[in-house]
Amino acid sequence: MLRLMANDSLLTIAERSGYRQTGRIDEVEALCREFAQTWPDAVRSLDYGRSAEGRILRALLVSRSGALTAADIRAQNVPLLMIQGGIHPGESDGKDAGFIALRELLDGAASAGALERIAILFVPAFNTDGHERFGRWNRPNQNGPEETGWRTTAQNLNLNRDYAKADAPEMRSMLRLVDLWDPLVCADLHVTDGADFEPDVSIQVEPVNQGEPSLWASGVELRDALIARLAEQGSLPLAFYPDLAKTDDPSSGFALTVYSPRFSTGYFPQRNRFTVLVETHSWKSYAKRVQVMRNTTVDLAELVAARGPKWLELTRLADVASAKLGGSEVALDYTSAWREPTKAGGSTAERDAVPDARMIDFRGYAYTRTLSAISGDRVTVYDPQVPQVWHVPLRDRADASLLVKAPRGGYIVPVSLVTEIGPRLGAHGIALRPMQDRKEGITVEAFRANHVKFSAASFEGRMRAVLEGAWSEETLSILPGALFVPIAQPLARLVVALIEPQAPDSFAAWGFFNAYFEQKEQMEPYVAEQIAKELLAKNLDLSTEFAHKLKHDAEFANSPSARLEFFLRRHVSWDTRYNLYPVLRTEMSLV
Repeated sequence: MLRLMANDSLLTIAERSGYRQTGRIDEVEALCREFAQTWPDAVRSLDYGRSAEGRILRALLVSRSGALTAADIRAQNVPLLMIQGGIHPGESDGKDAGFIALRELLDGAASAGALERIAILFVPAFNTDGHERFGRWNRPNQNGPEETGWRTTAQNLNLNRDYAKADAPEMRSMLRLVDLWDPLVCADLHVTDGADFEPDVSIQVEPVNQGEPSLWASGVELRDALIARLAEQGSLPLAFYPDLAKTDDPSSGFALTVYSPRFSTGYFPQRNRFTVLVETHSWKSYAKRVQVMRNTTVDLAELVAARGPKWLELTRLADVASAKLGGSEVALDYTSAWREPTKAGGSTAERDAVPDARMIDFRGYAYTRTLSAISGDRVTVYDPQVPQVWHVPLRDRADASLLVKAPRGGYIVPVSLVTEIGPRLGAHGIALRPMQDRKEGITVEAFRANHVKFSAASFEGRMRAVLEGAWSEETLSILPGALFVPIAQPLARLVVALIEPQAPDSFAAWGFFNAYFEQKEQMEPYVAEQIAKELLAKNLDLSTEFAHKLKHDAEFANSPSARLEFFLRRHVSWDTRYNLYPVLRTEMSLV
């Protein structure tokens, strides 16, 4: 892959070292500077924010279309391809391959004329702080380079779990960059580990299973065309992420994951834009992986140059459709239709009988699964010298597991949450309208939880919550300063995904509102007993209802606290805000 160049300052450390090494952030800064100086008419080096430790977040804008600003790109309808590298710095293929691909596009060695029709926004090292936590064993199950960065940020956050909640300063800067430049296609470049097999790259594209249905056919078109090009270039590409249905057991086959908006692959479909999850395979050599990633980047540039204008028009129509989403059902979570085989590792006939799966021939390697004296569990050992076709199930049908009807008007964020939630919604580019006047006694929808399950441990620094309950009409007053979030906007799908309390990556699911589901005022049992007696004496129907529940609900009958709460919920002292989700819905526009 290494080519002799008149200006060898444009070569990466990976190339110079024969793909034994990858560079540090100072190399990223130097290369971005060299690119901008070498091609001043086609390259802009952008500083789009700071990391938690104060490092520059750097991007390159590359185009020969004459449009080198976000305003020009929008005005001239130039399709923009975003290449995101280094969200997980140990997976450095995308960074090195991105610089190589852009250099070849700029000097004419690849895809002559493509840059005249498109623009490319390249983020070489999204997680700059993690990139600088350099070490030899940061990616122990990966074949090179010798040293890499660390997976998480300085705040120990995984950025590819942060697109929705936007806790990290790096993510908030990224979201502002995305909202400003509005890429048509975002390719997120990774390296997968897990099983060992022959395929060297996997491609998963959305919208294909989620998002605006009118874009699905184009998502399939993009995926299939990219896979075909990679196959022609000598790769063995997969059309799905090779995630084993049962960890470390190749006989269990593979299961499709429809990613939620915490991931890049689930986030961009909510914006009505295309996303490509690219995963080279960790056990291939670093030189091979960078070559495949370079090919993928150049192929994407060619595809966007050829088909981008059509896709751009379709996304604009999808924006219009999203602005009319009010009153429609929106899918917010998915499940792949599969069950594990009754006997893991059983006979081929038993595996063939797995429901809701299709059998595929997969190019793997011979392997054994033996009981380990160390772990006491079965462990898989692969022999990459012996190719073997695995006849295994693939569960690749996605079914919506959560459907919610979007409100016709929008959502109301109360004054008490404006400083916490408002900036996060704003970072996404979501339209917000401050409410100037007090709204007295208006009809809204409120969500009241009847059961809340908090996570047993923190995840990404937050105690997650799963809410069960329902929306119902209530008459409430709204204080001035609240935010109205209209559903009539292009980012309506993202609005619903972030605000509906039962969505997997809503603010509620991430634990932003946990305090609202904690009971703050409680009554001593002896007082509750007296209240219960008074209520029973005054209300014969209540007595009948209590007796019926005792008879037919054993869990209730055996719980003293639940029996007392039955009466306390019907007393005037009960906290009417307990388990009340603080964000409201409205069927009409309020501003």
